[in-house]
Parts: sequence; C-alpha cells; structure tokens
Amino acid sequence: MTHDAPHAAAAPHVDAAPHGGAAPGHDGPSSAHPRTDQERLRRWRLVLGGQGADGTGCSLSGADAAMDRTLEALYGSGGGDGAGGSGTAAGRSGGSQGAGSGARSGGLGGSAPQVARWLGDIRTYFPTSVVQVMQRDAIDRLGLSALLLEPEMLEAVEADVHLVGTLLSLNKAMPETTKDTARAVVRKVVEDLEKRLATRTRATLTGALDRSARITRPRHRDIDWDRTIRANLKNYLPDHRTVVPERLIGYGRAARGVKKDVVLCVDQSGSMAASVVYASVFGAVLASMRSLATRLVVFDTSVVDLTEELDDPVDVLFGTQLGGGTDINRALAYCQSQITRPADTVVVLISDLYEGGIREEMLSRVAAMKASGTQFVTLLALSDEGAPSYDREHAAALAALGAPAFACTPDLFPDVMAAAIERRQLPIPDMAMHQ
Repeated sequence: MTHDAPHAAAAPHVDAAPHGGAAPGHDGPSSAHPRTDQERLRRWRLVLGGQGADGTGCSLSGADAAMDRTLEALYGSGGGDGAGGSGTAAGRSGGSQGAGSGARSGGLGGSAPQVARWLGDIRTYFPTSVVQVMQRDAIDRLGLSALLLEPEMLEAVEADVHLVGTLLSLNKAMPETTKDTARAVVRKVVEDLEKRLATRTRATLTGALDRSARITRPRHRDIDWDRTIRANLKNYLPDHRTVVPERLIGYGRAARGVKKDVVLCVDQSGSMAASVVYASVFGAVLASMRSLATRLVVFDTSVVDLTEELDDPVDVLFGTQLGGGTDINRALAYCQSQITRPADTVVVLISDLYEGGIREEMLSRVAAMKASGTQFVTLLALSDEGAPSYDREHAAALAALGAPAFACTPDLFPDVMAAAIERRQLPIPDMAMHQ
C-alpha cells in the first residue's frame, strides 16, 4: 500500500481500542489477531492515517473517528513542524475524511485549551503507557514545552519520569504561578517511584550490609542466634533436642552504627534527566537507612552537594539544573575529598562520560580511589531506556581500571549496590557492558 502520512511513521504501538474497553465495533475483548477482514482493515486504517492512498477503503465513525483525530493531530504530515507554526495540521485541510466528519484537519497549534482537550482525549482512548509515549512525542515534535509552564496544562498531563525531566529543564523559566503545580506533579511521580522501589531496595541492601559485617567470633551479646542456629542445624542432637553451635555468627559492636558510606555522583546534563530523577529517589531511600551514610553530588561544569536535601527528593530535583557542560574530573575531585573511610565507601558515578574537564586527571582519580579500597561503580544511565549515547573511549578506559560502565535499570540498581557493598562481582546485564 502507498500512503502520504501514516500514523505508523512515528506513532507508538496502538491496540486501536479505547482505554479500558473493547475495540470499537468489536463484540469481545481486543485481540492481537483480528478475527475478521473488516477488523483488519479498520486497524490498518487507524495505523495508516487515512490519507488519500491508504488503500483500505475503510471509513471510520464514532469513537474510531475521534481516536483517529487524536493520532492525526500528533502524527499527521504536519505534526512535526512545531506547535503554532504554519506547517502544523491546525492550518491544513484536504486529507481523507471519516464518515460524516468533513474535511480532515488536525494538529495542536499553539492553543493551550486545544492541547488540554487533546491530552484529555488521548487519556480516554489509550492506556497510560501509550499516553506517556504520545505526550513525550508531542513535546518533542510540536515544541509544547512552553505550554507546560501553564498550571492548567500541568493538571491535564499524565505524569511520568520523562515529564519530570522536562519540567526540571524548564525550572528557571517557570513563573511562580506554575511552580506549586509543577512541584505537585513532580511529587506524585516521586512518591509513586518510592512506593515501587523503596521496599525492595531496603531489603536487598540490609541483607548485603548484614553479610558484609558478619563475624565468626562475636561477643555473646552480639551473637545473631537466628543465623547461628540455621548454620548449625546439621549439629542437631535429637536425644537432647538441641543444636550444638559449633560455629557462631554475629556482628561487632560497630555493626549497629554506620557500616558503609555511599556517594552518588550524578551528571545533570540534559541527556541524563531520567537518571537524575531516579538517582534522587534512590538517594532519599538510601539516606533513610541508618546503616548507610549517603551523599548526593550533582554536577555539570560546577559541583553541587545536595546531601542536606535528601530527606525530600522533590527538593533535590528542584535543586538540580539540567543542561550545561560536563566536568567529571571536578566532580570526582570533590567526591574524593569527602571520603574518610575508603575501605567502607562505595562511589557511584552516573554519567554518559562525555568529559569536558581533564581526562587524564579523571582517570587518575578513579585509579586512586580504587587503590585506596573504595568500590567504584560507573553507570551510563539509571533508567528504563537502556544505554544512552556515551563516550566509548572513556568507558573502555574505566573498564581497564576495573570499573566497567553499563546502563542500569531502576529494578537492577539495588542488586548492583548490594554487590558493591559485599565486594563481589557486579551483576552487569547481558550486552550492557561497554568496553
């Protein structure tokens, strides 16, 4: 088939069914395998966008036509020309027509009310995961960032990590009337992330801290009887109904205090927006654990220590300034100066490694920290999106120093930290190690 401007050119995968219901015109649940030729034509019509030569001969009506208009506004032939520009679909007509719909015209233009209505429409017709993709595409393709500075717009969007990143990049330009709404949006995302990540993170790291501090000749008051009994079950004497504790397991006196120091050193350049959001949430979770002393440092060409803000990750995020250059060497110099217990310290550098500072000094600092006993972890990204564009030469140099660089998902991060705390091999995902 030939077509002029199919939705499929840039649109996310769409099941062609309103959120929470069956596909329009479909009696049963939406299926990945349409049961009739008419249903196949209908789906192709929604995917291709209905321009004159789509070849389906299928017209749309009702909810299908409304869904098609929301897709056309974003992914139509003028969708990428910028909001409010003369090339947007808002000033275009003459496309194919849905049943009874008249001449097609789409686009979001520069009108905030029109965009707000469109945001409501996509939430009606598509599931949350698709809505979030379409919102990101609208910001990128139509230049809608400026409209996010209006409180009513922020109330209409589906909040996610990427929206938070966009809001943070607009922070300095944001009027006071919008900041309270923006903080509410950011707080909702942060609280959702904490609910998802906090319990597993604390459980994983508590176990790692216990194992790292375990000793085999504890004082009587420091014996961990549960672990000791489990370790000596083979010595159970049935006649005496007792276990002979041949091997004692416990903790030293210092185990009740701070066991490990963690330094999160986070690149706040624009490409690292999602990583900054996740690092701030994890920083707050780690800071809530009394066995860890956590420090959060963010940097571009300057270095800012946000440790005092860790009790509220929203304050942390609004203390960042996404964009600007990158001076990893300067950031690591500061982190190195804060290390007082090298053998009990884990430094996590989160950066795409595009260094604007002195490369040789950066590598020398990493080598010096590792030589002193500090565990050093390099993450190219802390997000669900995989590895970003990154400096392969620097990644290879760090790998040669024993600090392989790899992208890490939020769900994997607790396991990476646990391995670093226990000084065992990092759980690097397949195909994620970059050398």
